[in-house]
Amino acid sequence: MTRKFPHLCSPLQLGNVTLRNRMGSAPMGGVDITPDGGIGPKSTSFYEHRAAGGAAVVTVSEVVVDPKTDASANYRLAENPLGLLSSFTYTADAIRRHGAVPNMELSHGGIYGSVWNEVSRNAVKFGPSGLKVPGEPEIVELSKEQIKDVVAAYGRTAALAKRVGFEMVMIHGGHGWLINQFLSPSINHRNDEYGGSVENRCRFALEVIESVRNAVGKDFPIEFRMSGFEAMADGYQFDTGLEIAKAVAPFVNLIHVSAGSHHIGFWITHPSAFQPHGVNVRMAAEIKKATNTPVATVGGIYDPVQMEDIIASGKADVLYMAHAVAADPYFPRKIMENREDEIIPCLRCYACNSERAVTTTRRCAVNPMFGREYEGFEVAPAPVSKKVVVVGGGPAGLRAALTAAQRGHKVILCEKADRLGGITVCEEGVPFKEAMFDYPKTMESLLRKAGVEIRLNADATPEYVAKENADAAIIAIGSDTIIPPIPGVDGKNVIPVTEKQNHHDEIGQKVVVLGGGVAGVEEAIHLKDCGKDVVLIEMRDSLAVDAAHLYREVLMDQLDRRPEIDVRLNCTGSRITGEGLYAKTSEGDEVFFPADTIILATGQRARRSEAVTYSDAAPRVFWVGDCTQARTIVQATYQGHHAALDV
Repeated sequence: MTRKFPHLCSPLQLGNVTLRNRMGSAPMGGVDITPDGGIGPKSTSFYEHRAAGGAAVVTVSEVVVDPKTDASANYRLAENPLGLLSSFTYTADAIRRHGAVPNMELSHGGIYGSVWNEVSRNAVKFGPSGLKVPGEPEIVELSKEQIKDVVAAYGRTAALAKRVGFEMVMIHGGHGWLINQFLSPSINHRNDEYGGSVENRCRFALEVIESVRNAVGKDFPIEFRMSGFEAMADGYQFDTGLEIAKAVAPFVNLIHVSAGSHHIGFWITHPSAFQPHGVNVRMAAEIKKATNTPVATVGGIYDPVQMEDIIASGKADVLYMAHAVAADPYFPRKIMENREDEIIPCLRCYACNSERAVTTTRRCAVNPMFGREYEGFEVAPAPVSKKVVVVGGGPAGLRAALTAAQRGHKVILCEKADRLGGITVCEEGVPFKEAMFDYPKTMESLLRKAGVEIRLNADATPEYVAKENADAAIIAIGSDTIIPPIPGVDGKNVIPVTEKQNHHDEIGQKVVVLGGGVAGVEEAIHLKDCGKDVVLIEMRDSLAVDAAHLYREVLMDQLDRRPEIDVRLNCTGSRITGEGLYAKTSEGDEVFFPADTIILATGQRARRSEAVTYSDAAPRVFWVGDCTQARTIVQATYQGHHAALDV
């Protein structure tokens, strides 16, 4: 066949394995980790799904090599207790049977890995150098003897990885973990042969690589993951990163180029929507030119056209994806089969990472099966095909319609507006919300291919739905913007944030955004980037409290980068005039903010009472999404999907 992306789909030889294409599933950690550190069945299915989706290599994330000095992650690979090895064997088998190469990331958290010291009876952390931080466990400098033990532990773990069926190992030398800590002048203050010069700071990494090589043999592929730069003022920059890459290149089969350190922020190691696609490619290209070793990179890689160009132009040899294959695990397979238009885009919302941090599970805003692969990869056909009417073309309705059609039902999707997307259409023209705006377009394409009848400008009242004589109705009519009961709120200078896409030309130079939830903060940032003078007013004492917690960190960082935005907390709008907005502070004082335009970002209210009127529109009626409770897209997607599974 003629492939649209021939370079991206071409095989690559690494040591004694062949990658079937140039797309890899980046390291992602487990969730149902057994008490002894094994891989539970849900995580095995998770990794298997990435392999079934066409990735060339699937990486099991952060297996701790030395539990005596590190408790940063939970996976442990050891001969005892009984059953521990088998969990990794089953996982390697599950990955391999779909044609992907099983890869294991070897890691040591260093100063992030508290362990219990039986002698001192205190928690301690081990790192390149000693340090005391108030309120934190003491960081103890690794002795030379301990360094030798850790180096040997890398080799032992690599040998076990090979023994249980993994065909590659990735040594994690980036993101602020132990190897990176030795490389970093910010953390490594040693005065011996492991500190000081770049050559000395590389010594630990080179000893680890040598230990692993001796354990796995000369043809077994070793991948070294590194941060091209640390993104810290006192950390190393890319000129040093290039020297590090040149030092390790002769001894590994693949150099994996990432960036940043957990010392300064999650959004560098895991690029946010405010960073460009393929943000680390430029460093990979420079490292590839300076070495004779194949290079992989990761970070905001989503666009197939860009990906093909990266490989074709020789900037990198392998492109790793994490969020992209979380949103659509079949991303690589769709590329291989020339179905790139069917790829469901990652929204770059951090729901996945935030959920894992908060509940130790996984969720995705656009993939309802994410983290639940153990229940089955594919949507199973229904025993009997039925007629289903879905009312509302927002995220909940889109997913409900697609899942119902995939089950073999005859589906009619009715949307009152002239386009699909619901509340997401308000993201039109916002650069960092591009994927959110594009998502309904992809879903519309998938719905039409699945045979869904889409009716736009359709006011599907309960009577309208009842006349269809459907077997089931899924009601996804969304929510309304909460309009605060203050004088002047109905003025011509007031625009709800959910309607701003229809009023771009009406927004003046001076803007007050009333409401500091996630929508208000995003709008304030966007308006500032458009050159507006922005005041952001929030009645609570914190901003974006409704955001996924890691995304909230991103938003706060972006606000810090725009100090010109006038943020007012504990401040409530009291009245609006043609000249601006009056607000009351927590002390009771009234303050006037001149404004040409007031953007209302005061939250959403569920259309519950309207949704209830559909109770008799069909034998079975489901209410999903914001009409039950104003929620995130994550919740809307899950509700829509599972309602369709219940039909």
